[in-house]
Amino acid sequence: MKAKEKDKKITNKDKILELKKSIKEEKKKIKKEKKSIRKIRKEEFKKTKLGKFVNKVFFFFNDEKDSYSFSELFGATLISLILGFFVCFCVFTILSGGRNYFKMSKQLDKFYDVYDVLVDNYNGNIDKDKLIESAINGMVQSVGDVYTSYSDINNTDSFNELVNGTYEGIGCTIRQEEDKISVVEVYDDTPASKVGIKSGDIVKTVDGNDALGMGATELANYIKNEAKGKIKITILRGEEELSFELERGKVEIPSVTSKIYEKNGKKVGYIDIDIFSSVANKQFESKLKELENKKIDSLVIDVRDNNGGYLSVVTDIVGNLLPKGEVIYKVQRGKKTRVTKDKTNTKREYPIAVITNSGSASASEILAAAIKESYHGYVVGTKTYGKGTVQQVKQLSDGSMVKYTIENWLTPLGNWINDKGIEPTDEVIIDEKYYETLSSEDDNQLQKALELVSK
Repeated sequence: MKAKEKDKKITNKDKILELKKSIKEEKKKIKKEKKSIRKIRKEEFKKTKLGKFVNKVFFFFNDEKDSYSFSELFGATLISLILGFFVCFCVFTILSGGRNYFKMSKQLDKFYDVYDVLVDNYNGNIDKDKLIESAINGMVQSVGDVYTSYSDINNTDSFNELVNGTYEGIGCTIRQEEDKISVVEVYDDTPASKVGIKSGDIVKTVDGNDALGMGATELANYIKNEAKGKIKITILRGEEELSFELERGKVEIPSVTSKIYEKNGKKVGYIDIDIFSSVANKQFESKLKELENKKIDSLVIDVRDNNGGYLSVVTDIVGNLLPKGEVIYKVQRGKKTRVTKDKTNTKREYPIAVITNSGSASASEILAAAIKESYHGYVVGTKTYGKGTVQQVKQLSDGSMVKYTIENWLTPLGNWINDKGIEPTDEVIIDEKYYETLSSEDDNQLQKALELVSK
């Protein structure tokens, strides 16, 4: 029985070997057929006009020719170089974003010469980074526009945090006084609020470091950028010392707050916008919905000391208020003027007043002008700052930033308010008493706005 099983195994092995050999032969045949097909296609291509041209220029399809004349070699080499240069130029143009570096290099020759002379020959220490930073600052300042500016990495980070309305941190603001660092405000739904840190707490230590010794700026920078993993914070609340452990998270900075005032028997909604950050419209819509659910009869929007923000954000906010088709603002570049109108189906019909002062600039002025000229509402307070230009931001490769003016903006009626500001419909100079009490009752600008919208 064992001999028979052995013979059977040998027979199976032979069959497998024979099958493998058969498959190998079939692969050779397929490979040969493919080669034959390619050759036929090649011959067919040679007969076409394009094939004849390519064969004539490059002579690569001529398998029978063993040697070439000098003119043929020279022509092929020249064409190859031209094509190679063209391909390199295209790739370089794509990678450079369309910049003409050849032209730029010639224009910057003087800059390179001065840089090289100072770096190579100056009798003293040279800070190369400072040289470049100073050169960029000088170049930007020479434009002669106060709104065209350069920001280094640190200032760029602060700017982005402000206008984006979000940052990585624990969600509270602190203030340094003579003998303490205290918590000023704790934002809702943040790591700080979740562990129980409260406004008025005095910060003693952070990860074992003395808070007062570090100072408020360094302490905030440590928490946002340097601390690893869980952060240990010790605070003093009255006579009680408390310790907390928390981790950084994404924090949304509140830029919109609201409340309701009673005036002349009517409910007046009040919304304060600190800055038109990227999250301001979402917060504005949420606050406005809350107010309207409480049946407000009118609205006051406060943009005092709000120096602007994103154009798209103020456009969206105004779009919540104006009827569809009403002009929000116009932009002018050279001789061309573009009109931006409200495209939404949402609108409000109750009285609206905007409170302004000399610190209300840019996007705040767009809001005030739209309410004044398109909504036919009130502007209460004092004349606005007068910034009638639009800027764009370019983030540089090292994280720094250039902000530059690209166009002018005009009010719905076509007025350019640059260096002029927007005149209020009802001028009210703030009462000095308000700065002493900070009470809404002593805020005569607010009281005037409430009076107007609750008639």
